Order: sequence, then C-alpha cells, then structure tokens
Amino acid sequence: MLQKPESGALPISQAEREMDGSHDGETQALTASQEMAPSPLLQERPEEDLGAVREEGATEPSLTPKGARALAAKTLARRRACRRLDRTVAELVQFLLLKDRKKSRITRSEMVKYVIGDLKDLFPEIIARAAEHLRYVFGFELKQLDRKHHTYILINKLKPIEDEEEALRGDGPRLGLLMMILGLIYMKGNSAREAQVWAMLRRLGVRPSKYHFLFGYPKRLIMEDFVQLRYLNYRRVPHTNPPECEFSWGPRSNLETSKMKVLGFVAKLHKKEPQHWPVQYREALADEADRARAGASVRARSSTHLW
Repeated sequence: MLQKPESGALPISQAEREMDGSHDGETQALTASQEMAPSPLLQERPEEDLGAVREEGATEPSLTPKGARALAAKTLARRRACRRLDRTVAELVQFLLLKDRKKSRITRSEMVKYVIGDLKDLFPEIIARAAEHLRYVFGFELKQLDRKHHTYILINKLKPIEDEEEALRGDGPRLGLLMMILGLIYMKGNSAREAQVWAMLRRLGVRPSKYHFLFGYPKRLIMEDFVQLRYLNYRRVPHTNPPECEFSWGPRSNLETSKMKVLGFVAKLHKKEPQHWPVQYREALADEADRARAGASVRARSSTHLW
C-alpha cells in the first residue's frame, strides 16, 4: 500500500530542558521543520522568488545605472548562494541515508566535515530542510539522540496513507517517488515534460542516470518499471524542435488512485488544504463525481443482470 510519513515534533522532556538550560538552534530548527515548514519539492525554481523583497504596495524607486548594476549583482549573488544551499541540503540527505544504511552513528561533526563545510553557520537551516526531504520523500524522521554530543538517528515513520484498499502497493520509497511524479504531472496540467521530471529528481539529490541505493537507476525505474507497468504514459510532444517528450498518468494510476488522493498528497507536502489550488481542486471534484456515476452505473447493470 502506498505510504506516507508520519510527522511530529521532537519530544523533549522538561528534565532535558532543565539539564541543558535551553533549546539549541538545531533542535529548534528540527522541531520547526516538522511543525511548520512546507515542502519545496514540487517547486520548479524556488530561488526565483528570492529577489529583493518589497512591502506590499511599495513602488520601486528609480535607479541610476550604477545602482542597477549593484542590485543585479546582489540578486545574482543571492541566487548563487541559494543554489549552493540547495545542493548542500540534497548532499546531506544522501549522506544521512547512507549512514543509516550502514547503521553508523550520525554526528554533527561528521555532517560539517564531509558535507556542510564552510556553511556550518547555516547548520540549523540546512538540517531542518534535510529533515523535510527525509520525511516527505523517504519516510524517515530525523531525531536527535544526544543533544550534548549532537548525535542523531533516522526512524522509519512510514504508515498506510489512509484505509484505501485500492492504493498503490509496494515499497515506500519507490512508490513515494511515483506519487511525487504523479503530483508533479497533475499540478502541471496533467502532463509534465521529461526535463521537468529529471529536474525534480535533482532537487531531491537523486541523479536520474546514477545508481541510487533506494531506487536503483532512477531513470530506468521510471522508464522501464513505471512506464511498462502502465503507471505512466510517455510520448513525444508534437511539433517540438529539438524533440521533447512528456509524461502523463497511465491507465493503472487512474485505476488505483485518483486526482483527489494525489492532490491530498501534494497538499500534505506543502502543509496546505487541497482548496489552496482551486483549479486542480475543481477538477478533482469533477473526477470524483465521474467515478461515483460510473460506479453507480456498473452496480445498476449488475443488479439488472441478477434478475
């Protein structure tokens, strides 16, 4: 059965607080990531929203050529820093998964030494974002075991995604990846270009053509398993030069899940209600009504045949 991770704040007893005196930055960041932060995994280019922030209703002042160049350089530097931070988060996720697979102790010092490096001042933000990725995509919760020595453990938090007998079945990480792709397709208007799917994988720290210990070769998994098992359709986009291909839902996905279920999955990733996306929500409601009418028609025909 398709599974989703269970979320929850890190439990810290009153005694622990008294012993330590106060929350440290990374504990606060982990707790906040589990309670508040939406997942950015389905965003196409999140760094594009990180330009100069203006108050609502404020007018943009006129700039001299020198001022315009300075603003452009500042914006470019901010975007480069954002891209580097994204790469570091993805690398940390893979590092933590490998450490867990080997059942090795996870420590802050190793994370800083082998992955984070000179970004150590951003450790609370980096580990909070890595915890989001681990929870939403891989079904693991990152817990702090020892706040004094900064040691961590990954806990498998996968559980059934509702009591849906028709839900997709199989191992959690691979079907979690499939649900991510189905969600991307639906949010893009029921089709997603091949390049968009590969870009989403890279944001997860997964290279499409490189072996991954959870997914095998991700591109092969998608093209051979998901497509051949009819969970996804793959076709050439007409009138594109150079040629482009796109993915859409396959017949098996339409049978085993629904637009409303996938929209609910996306909504949980972003900590929002399905109604936050009114176009997709109306389409999902219409799909539910069509399914209900089709089911009623089948039941009516079956009843007639019995008599």
